[in-house]
Amino acid sequence: MKTLINWVVLGSLFCLSITASSCSSESQSKNVSDEDSTSAIPVEIAKATNGDISAYYSSTATLEAENKSTVVSKVRGMVKEIRVEEGDFVNADEVLAQLEDEQLELEAERAKATMDRLQNELNRKEELFKKNLISAQEFENAKFEYQAQKSEYQLAQLKIKNSKIRAPISGVVSDRLIKVGNMINTDQEVFEITDFDPILAVLKVPEHEMSKIQKGQQALLQVDAIKNESFEGKVLRVSPTVDPQTGTFEVTVSIKDESKQLKPGMFGRVRIVYDTHQNALMIPKNAVIEEDGMSSVYVIKNNLAHRRTINTGYSNGDNIEVLDGLAPSDTVVTIGQSSLQDSALVDIVSL
Repeated sequence: MKTLINWVVLGSLFCLSITASSCSSESQSKNVSDEDSTSAIPVEIAKATNGDISAYYSSTATLEAENKSTVVSKVRGMVKEIRVEEGDFVNADEVLAQLEDEQLELEAERAKATMDRLQNELNRKEELFKKNLISAQEFENAKFEYQAQKSEYQLAQLKIKNSKIRAPISGVVSDRLIKVGNMINTDQEVFEITDFDPILAVLKVPEHEMSKIQKGQQALLQVDAIKNESFEGKVLRVSPTVDPQTGTFEVTVSIKDESKQLKPGMFGRVRIVYDTHQNALMIPKNAVIEEDGMSSVYVIKNNLAHRRTINTGYSNGDNIEVLDGLAPSDTVVTIGQSSLQDSALVDIVSL
């Protein structure tokens, strides 16, 4: 009997211990839950601002020169002197190279001597013709001989002039194709000159963008070879026809480059500004949450984050235009949205 009583007492004590432990755990769990529900979530914020924001058409292109000329020799001869090198800037009509011209000068002197003799002969026969001492045919033949020789002399002078190879356009010598001592022929290529002002970017634009692109619109260019620098330009030409094979039309953008850093052949990214909204309401792009085709942000009121649906417009750099859903005085969460729920308490770590 005594043994039975002992077992009953031990059982009662065990049950009381379990009940106390359970109550203690529930109390601790409730306290933790209460603490979690009231803890502030750290976020970074930004205020909505007003400013101008533009819409762009973006594409890529390889830069080209507006003018490029291949210089050819107009006469045959040996290269006596080269006056420019690759990379030199030259003006139109500047002498690039000199060919041997001694023989040409001798030929010109001989042609002039013959021309002078025929001119004296013509003058003598003209006097005789006036006195009816020679026929008109003889006088006309003397005149033709003189004119033909005069042309020979002028041609010899032109060859001397062309022995100086000149630049047809202003620009930079991009290639030298001859050396001193080379014998070159008529129409042989000797230099290439490239005009870097302006530099062009030729874009192939889809036909559905044709209504947006117009001559004179502003453009911005960035090239891989020159980091963190943009170049201004404008739309120079817009082709009125669409290529039926590609469904694109050609847009030529002229780029200003006073620093002379841009070179033909560089790969660039071009943005053409086709519309601008002035005094638009803007917020940072990273404040916007995109879900199920809807855009929303968390707006801060009294240290609480309230989720609000917005309508967006143009996007430009780090900012995005807000058409509806925000006021100019609103402050939005830019970092920390993933941890938020509607009406969550927040701790603002920066502004």
